[in-house]
Formats: sequence, structure tokens, C-alpha cells
Amino acid sequence: METIFTERHQLRNSKTELFGGELVEPFERPSRAEYIINRVHDIKLGPVNGPDDFGLGPILAVHDKSFIDFLQVAWSDWLKEGFKGEAIPTVWPARRTSTRIPRFIEGRLGYYALSCETSISEGTWEAAYASAQVALTGAERIRQGARSVFSLCRPPGHHAAIDMYGGYCFINNAAVAAQYLRDNGAKRIAILDVDFHHGNGTQDIFFARDDVLFASLHGDPMDAFPHFLGHRDEEGSSTGEGFTLNYPLPPGTDFSTWRAALAEALMQISDYAPDVLIVSLGVDTFATDPISFFKLCSDDFTTYGADIATLNLPTLFIMEGGYDIAEIGVNTVNVLQGFESNL
Repeated sequence: METIFTERHQLRNSKTELFGGELVEPFERPSRAEYIINRVHDIKLGPVNGPDDFGLGPILAVHDKSFIDFLQVAWSDWLKEGFKGEAIPTVWPARRTSTRIPRFIEGRLGYYALSCETSISEGTWEAAYASAQVALTGAERIRQGARSVFSLCRPPGHHAAIDMYGGYCFINNAAVAAQYLRDNGAKRIAILDVDFHHGNGTQDIFFARDDVLFASLHGDPMDAFPHFLGHRDEEGSSTGEGFTLNYPLPPGTDFSTWRAALAEALMQISDYAPDVLIVSLGVDTFATDPISFFKLCSDDFTTYGADIATLNLPTLFIMEGGYDIAEIGVNTVNVLQGFESNL
């Protein structure tokens, strides 16, 4: 399996995250990608190549232009005001208030943010743009006939909505890749999100569409971030009704329960008969992940990689979360090896 990867991910190296009332070192940090790429090399998964540059066009095909314009200047505008720390939103357009976009950077941060743990720092835009190109390059490889590709994206993307960032995500890499494939001949795409956290951004982008099926297994939003999307009764709207599938699971979920939900999702994807499967691959379902509450073990990732392969679809894996950094490389590559072993 080919891996697409760029060292430009290191440009995203924020020093602060708001967690538990404290400013801490972010859980989403450059070493995550380094552990994964080292494991890819160690087990000789396949060739590793850098991304091509597809420009802004495919990004703007799924994201609001004013939002993307904001991401490109947020850091410089923050610095212009003389602020010394990293850019963290402090005010939002809450319920029953105006949603007009302010001129001042403090207001614009809040307008475009869905949560405040994710600071914007120097290099954030450049890394997010590069991450999207990693996803697009993987999509292009699939379009050219590859059966499987791993886009080692960082920062991740599945929390990024049409016009909002948060949850460590700025550009929705999986959505950008899916739209690119649609625009280049694929009639139907399925996105399977196995990250512990609900892919609220991906749901937001495709909720009213029937050409992209979105299925997500995740911690129940009553108990887990991002809290405000991901319930079972959210099934799509308009022509998209029935094409969003949510599988919220409770604290302490073990692999047998999780795998049963996966089997249901895979059956629905099979019935949908997509041209391509995109897997939003988060390994924060691991038992010792510091910000999650599922109980999967390392061998379980190999098993469910093989389960996904039974669909026999061209498959693009796009990296999302996973915050037990010491084990992230093993768990991620276990999924890919399990998939490859069952082709």
C-alpha cells in the first residue's frame, strides 16, 4: 500500500490547548505523524511519496470561501493586534444572538470556531493546506486505479464543517477527497468514520446529499466531544435522507460491541454500492487513549482492517485522530496490514 506523506505537517506545532480548565500541550502534536510514518517504514508497508499540489479549487468545492479566506489570514491578523499568545476564540454567536461576521479578529475566531481547544498558531494554514493535498493525492491515485492508498494527513480533518474549524481540524480532508472523486467521474462515494469522535464536519458537508454516504461509529455525543451532532436519529435531510448513518456507543464499549456496529455499517455501505470507500481512520478507540473511552486493543485494529477489506472496494484511508502517541504507529498500521491481508 502506498503512503502519501509530507513533512510540512510539522508547520502545525501549537503549544497550547485548553483542557480541563488548563492550558496544556496539545494532544494533537507533530510526533503523532512521526510515529506513524516510522512504523510504515519499519514494517515496509509500501512506497512513501509526497503529495502533488491541486490548489485551492478542490478545497473550495466543499468549504465556504470566506471561511478559507479567514484561515489564511487568522494568524497574521492576530499578530497585528499585538496579541502574544496563540489565537484561541473567547466569544461565539451563541443561541439567540446575531451571526453577522465581525471585523475584529477576536470576533471572527469565534464566528468560525466550533470549539475553543484548538488554537491557531504560526504555520497552521500551511500545514492544513498541505494535509488536504495529501488527501487529494491519495484520491487521485485511487482515480488512476490503485486499490488502496494511505493518506497520512496531519492536521486531521473530520471535525471541520463547511465554515467552521475545531477539534484539531481546519480543512475536511475526507470531504475534499470525496468531492474530488465525485467531480472526476465517481457516481457514489461512501465515507466510513471509525475515529472515536463523531465526524460532525463530514456530516455537515454531506447531510443533504445522496451521492456521498456517511457512516460514523463514535462515542455517544451525550458523553463525548463534539457533543452536538452524532445521534442515531440524524439520518440526513432533503435528498440526503437515509444517507447519514450514526452509531453512537456508550462509555466502556468493548471490541465485540464496536465490531457489531461496524458490521452493520459495512452492510449498509455494501448495499449502497459505492465506487470508492474513504475511511476516516482514527485510532483513538484504543483502550489507553487519553481523551476517549472505548476499549479496543492493538490486535483489534488488525481484525477490523480485514473486516473493511471484505467490501472489496477501492479504499482510501485518511488519517484522523489517535492520541496514545506511543502506540499510534502500531495501531494505525495494524489496520492497514489487516486490510491488505484480506484482499
